[in-house]
Amino acid sequence: MPDLFRGRIGGVAGQIGSIAVTLFGLLILTFVIGRVMPTDPVRAIVGEDATREVYETVYRQLGLDRPMWEQFFVYLKDVATFDFGTSVRTGQPVLNDILYVLPATIELATFAIIFGAGLGIPLGVMAAVHKDRWPDHLIRVFSLSGHSMPIFWTGMIALLVFYAQLGWVGGSGRMSQFYIGLIPEKTNFLLIDSVLAKEWDVFRSALNHIVLPASLLGYSSSAYITRMTRSFMLDQLGQEYVTTARVKGLSNRQTIWRHAFGNIRVQLVTIIALAYGALLEGAVLIETVFAWPGFGQYLTSNLLIGDMNAVMTCVLVVGVIFIALNILSDLLYRIFDPRTR
Repeated sequence: MPDLFRGRIGGVAGQIGSIAVTLFGLLILTFVIGRVMPTDPVRAIVGEDATREVYETVYRQLGLDRPMWEQFFVYLKDVATFDFGTSVRTGQPVLNDILYVLPATIELATFAIIFGAGLGIPLGVMAAVHKDRWPDHLIRVFSLSGHSMPIFWTGMIALLVFYAQLGWVGGSGRMSQFYIGLIPEKTNFLLIDSVLAKEWDVFRSALNHIVLPASLLGYSSSAYITRMTRSFMLDQLGQEYVTTARVKGLSNRQTIWRHAFGNIRVQLVTIIALAYGALLEGAVLIETVFAWPGFGQYLTSNLLIGDMNAVMTCVLVVGVIFIALNILSDLLYRIFDPRTR
């Protein structure tokens, strides 16, 4: 028992150490990005017409006259105190900006991954079961279309058809203009805030507006999930235990979903986590098409004007998101696979 306890303590300590090393490497990466980007952070603040004296004053205030190692330690100290500087574009602390825009992207990506996984997993299983027959070919064409069609093009076509022509869904933005400012922003998650305020008209408007962009993002991610599910299932369906289960008289449904699918759940956790992370940091185009005030649009806007405080913080946030998703995946491994406990 003591050996088992020490083994678990050692495993936890090793995991914490791995996370710490990863975070430190991420901090080094973001610092280097901020220093090698072909933009002048001082010019982004003072403008092109500033005098030399003003330029040098701001240069010293930013600490850019110090040695690189000293700048890095100042950066570490600021990050440790959650001081990420002020955005040139908004004039607000970068952390406040991100806390405002990130919930919009989380809402969008969460709906998208639910749609993508709910569509992609059954299609992947069906394609594997009907390997090289017409359902398999049809599903692969469907998945390939979702992966290959440009998301900005499908977004504009979907807006034209489902919003402008049919009126089935809401248009751009997170809700109708009529409801803007109607509810207090407690969490910045619009659906949650509207429920807390018991403003059901706002909730319906928000839900109506998120359906289309989330569906398009979910369709795009479902292509990847479908292909990976099909690959995992084909590997399991070729195993001897599947043949044994069928010989014993188990139904096709039990063999596929209880046994074969049960053995790929752990692998799918990683796939879905990676897809979710990609949606959080890669929804720039769909946010642009739908005027969605989210994280991707915030990062792009600040990158274009050289607002390095915002860009560096956004890169750091993306890295932390993927680290958090890996930790969550590991926890889910332990739930789905007792052998890893």
